[in-house]
Amino acid sequence: MAYDLEEQEKLEALKAWWERYGTLATAVVVVVALAVAGWSGWRAYQGYRANQAMGYFEALEDAARGVNGPGGADAATRIKAASDTLRSEYAGTAYASRGVLVAAQALEEKKDYAGAQRELEWLVARKDQSTLQPVARLRLAGLLLDQKQYDQALAQLNNPPAAFAALFADRRGDILAAQGKRDDARAAWQSALAAMPANAALKQIIQLKLDALSGA
Repeated sequence: MAYDLEEQEKLEALKAWWERYGTLATAVVVVVALAVAGWSGWRAYQGYRANQAMGYFEALEDAARGVNGPGGADAATRIKAASDTLRSEYAGTAYASRGVLVAAQALEEKKDYAGAQRELEWLVARKDQSTLQPVARLRLAGLLLDQKQYDQALAQLNNPPAAFAALFADRRGDILAAQGKRDDARAAWQSALAAMPANAALKQIIQLKLDALSGA
């Protein structure tokens, strides 16, 4: 097949470009293909892990619903086993932190305070769980308050996130009142009121605490 001069020049230019960049172009195509395949594989693996974590979380929830029933002791054992697996093997998933809160609540209802504390302390130590970590700190402070471990409870309430400032101040007031530090408790509750929206339902409860404190 004959080519005219212009076509021959194009072919020669293409041949020269391929001789110079062909290996690099092939390598780029291969790298891109491997990256796409790797990303797809990673997403599939993450999806598999998420499904596995969800299974343990659902098992934990199921056990928690039966913790106060006739098989409460067995339910508590299953709760701890499921939570241990979530914390050790799926710590980076949302199911682990959510599972800890469910487990802690169930164990506290079972009066297994040491078990509940262990669950909450794990979540408190997880700096990567910024959404649920403050919830764990509040819950842990309340658990320690119930056990009259006042100093340890107050330590959980230092440097509250802005979104939790009012709730932390309210819990601080509870602890200080339990210690008999009425003036400090009043200041904490007043701080909580000031930090809350005007229509917050909790404001009425805090006001009742202040009224009871003034009448004591």
